[in-house]
Amino acid sequence: MSKGPLGFIDAGQCEQGLPWQWDEPPQAASSTLILAHGAGAPMDSPFMQAMAQGLAARGVRVVRFEFAYMAQRRLDGRKRPPNPQAQLLQQWRDVHAQVRQRVAGPLAIGGKSMGGRMASLLADELGVSALICLGYPFYAAGKPEKPRVAHLAELRTPTLIIQGQRDALGNQETVAGYALSAAIELHWLQAADHDLKPLKASGFTHEQHLATAAGVMESFLGAK
Repeated sequence: MSKGPLGFIDAGQCEQGLPWQWDEPPQAASSTLILAHGAGAPMDSPFMQAMAQGLAARGVRVVRFEFAYMAQRRLDGRKRPPNPQAQLLQQWRDVHAQVRQRVAGPLAIGGKSMGGRMASLLADELGVSALICLGYPFYAAGKPEKPRVAHLAELRTPTLIIQGQRDALGNQETVAGYALSAAIELHWLQAADHDLKPLKASGFTHEQHLATAAGVMESFLGAK
């Protein structure tokens, strides 16, 4: 295993046995973000790599971790559904507690899709400095009539949601009809889908949108 400039193990396991990885910036970190993966891809997917490395290059320390079901998949290669919500939330609490013991300064939480939704359910409870959601799943696939937004109306934690305009789990037109907390800031990426990937006709590339997302996140965290 390698170690970051502050001596933290940046690839290994936390005390609960969940895999995690630390991405340290080349200079002193301005803040720390714990970033969880989505339902179907691990912490080192291309999307997660791009986000973590893009933020680290901008001075934000990123801690990635894997939920237990994904950690098991890494061991045996078998795909399995996410753990029950109560277990996912407890895994989030455990990782947050360990990171909080190891770092000083502002600590934010967030994640891609499901990872961000779980973080949003705990942000106020944990008293974090900020919450960031990338491609928030406002509803399950094909079920816009059952939105997952009740808690977002009461959220107190400063929150940034970066969303693709044509996200199949929450497009711009649909989300405009939700009553969201004033603590939530929405940033829309033109013609982008749930993975923030734009249509070719838009003139943007996926790399450009991911870089834009990293810049917006860094600015948002820097203001908290």
